[in-house]
Amino acid sequence: MKKKLVVIGYGGMGGWHTQHALKSDVVELAGIYDIKQERCELAESRGIHAYASFEEVLADESVELLTLAVPNDMHEPLAVKALAAGKNVISEKPVTLDCASLQRMIDAANASGKIFSVHQNRRWDVDFLAMKKIYDEGTLGKVISIESRIHGSRGIPSDWRGQKEYGGGMLYDWGIHLIDQILQIIKAPITGVYCRFENTTNFEVDDGFKLTIDFADGAMAYIEVGTLNFLPMPRFYMRGMKGTAKIEDWRENTKIVTCKAWHESDVIPVETAAGLTKTMAPRDEITTDTFEMERPASDVHDYYRNIVKAIDGEATQLVTHAEMMKVMRVIEAGFESVAKGQYIKVDIQ
Repeated sequence: MKKKLVVIGYGGMGGWHTQHALKSDVVELAGIYDIKQERCELAESRGIHAYASFEEVLADESVELLTLAVPNDMHEPLAVKALAAGKNVISEKPVTLDCASLQRMIDAANASGKIFSVHQNRRWDVDFLAMKKIYDEGTLGKVISIESRIHGSRGIPSDWRGQKEYGGGMLYDWGIHLIDQILQIIKAPITGVYCRFENTTNFEVDDGFKLTIDFADGAMAYIEVGTLNFLPMPRFYMRGMKGTAKIEDWRENTKIVTCKAWHESDVIPVETAAGLTKTMAPRDEITTDTFEMERPASDVHDYYRNIVKAIDGEATQLVTHAEMMKVMRVIEAGFESVAKGQYIKVDIQ
């Protein structure tokens, strides 16, 4: 039987959740609630029931699941209140703004015995899934580094995402996704974090960042978000001891080059604009294999299917409390690195 769902917040992501819920095979949209009357009226005009208050949502015993699609600073108070009322809760990302707040939410979930998770929908991004598959299958051998970038050219959004009091900024907005993806690929403990912010179009919160994560197995991840990049760099770039993989854009296949023979002795120097180089002489088909991997199949609504199974005790939730906390600890280390202007040593398991 489908679980009755109410979406709290009928803005951009709230609208996205409602549209998916209306077509869902596991949840039934009972309605929405938004503190802005005009948004409630908009929902009603589209045939979606709008609750008069958050308290009315909590009082509806038929409702089992709430999705919180509100500004980041409101996630904790609404989640704690909903969990205490016996509702299962999905929070939009970032789940909250620091580890202490997240622990209070986890404690509330444990006390209530209800499911509590964060909507890490970008675990279903096809570019991420391609990179994870390459890593898991050992296509490139031991991975040395992975680079993950999101570049846009319109600056930071002019809504609450640009305001510090609401938990705005790109480290929270996009960083939370990209960090989660990296930690789904590389499972080793984290030993260090270094972060720098950009304030190009917004001086209240970061409108871009550069984040380096070091792992105990020797691998390194570099995550970059930019909002004033008119020529974006590759979405993903992974180097291993046996090859390299690159995704220029999420709409494209993954390009892979693997080394099948070293042949260092017969390298022919190449002439560049200002001289010869043997070090950077290009490889050829004799020593390498070049091929593409098609984009994996993906259905983002599998997130909701898993949550419903977890509510029924038939599965473990995919986005766990421990994973949520691990990402939040990296976020906190990133902010500390920016504040101190230095590399932060950590022990994040």
